[in-house]
Amino acid sequence: MPIHPDVTARLHYLDGLTSMGAAYSDPVLIQQIRQFETWDAAEAPPTVHTRSQSAPGPHGPVPVRIYSPSAAIPVGAPCLVWLHGGGFIGGDLDMHEADWTAREVCVAAGAVVVSVDYRLAVGGVCYPVPHDDTVAAVTWVRDRAEELGVDPARITIGGASAGGNLTAGAAVRLRDRDGWVPAALALVYPVLHARVPSPPPSLAAALAELPAVFRSSPGEERPLTENYLGGPLSSADGYAFAANAILDRLCPTLVLNAEYDNLRPSGEAFTAALALAGVDVLQLTVRGMLHGFLNLPAEVEPVRRCLDLIAETVTRGGL
Repeated sequence: MPIHPDVTARLHYLDGLTSMGAAYSDPVLIQQIRQFETWDAAEAPPTVHTRSQSAPGPHGPVPVRIYSPSAAIPVGAPCLVWLHGGGFIGGDLDMHEADWTAREVCVAAGAVVVSVDYRLAVGGVCYPVPHDDTVAAVTWVRDRAEELGVDPARITIGGASAGGNLTAGAAVRLRDRDGWVPAALALVYPVLHARVPSPPPSLAAALAELPAVFRSSPGEERPLTENYLGGPLSSADGYAFAANAILDRLCPTLVLNAEYDNLRPSGEAFTAALALAGVDVLQLTVRGMLHGFLNLPAEVEPVRRCLDLIAETVTRGGL
């Protein structure tokens, strides 16, 4: 279907941009991205109780923001550990993809949501630091489930874009290290391959309709990937990019791919690999949407339906 009209009306904010990686690295150009992503919601996201804590990690404390339906500590609530995206070099707990998503899922699922402020791959930081921060945060939630009011059997982990990468890699690490996997994975427009598969002709034609900043040729994601890895693509193991992992015995996985997204082949290929490994997986293509659609208000359909799917996965502790 065509690009969502509400999105089309904002594409002018991206005029002149040619590379998302370059835009995120430039303090002036990033403001155009921020304008494009800054939506005025007709209704404010839900009001919930929040508090800040930190999880101990091998590289120092990992800040987290905990969202609860009320100030009282719940008993046996489902939980979502959530990580924002940003190409491994941007994003924070206040971006809509992090804060709005956490608030919506907290209310819809009656869940505790733990949003993780992992270290970004800037200033010499690279893999495995963001990965280690993610594993540390998930481990902290798992080991303190009762203290947090969380049902340990209903801990879902997930994230958007780079956050989807980090949570998928954390699930593989925890399976191998501890023999433990979360109840479910929720991956939204994730990047799971160091080298993203080439798009099929139908997707390539759709991507040609986008502004230059959203179009890319095979390999153009390489600078961001190599920056995260701190080395060549050949150095990527199954914890850095879960598509390289053995996927047997992973948890049920929800994958939400944007229709107009050069990363869509990564999510689709990962879905197929999970199915071949015998893992329960549900993959949906979110029509009319571009990469980053969780930065849109919930009132913009189909964002509400996507948030509801994530909330349902969290509530059930599976698909």
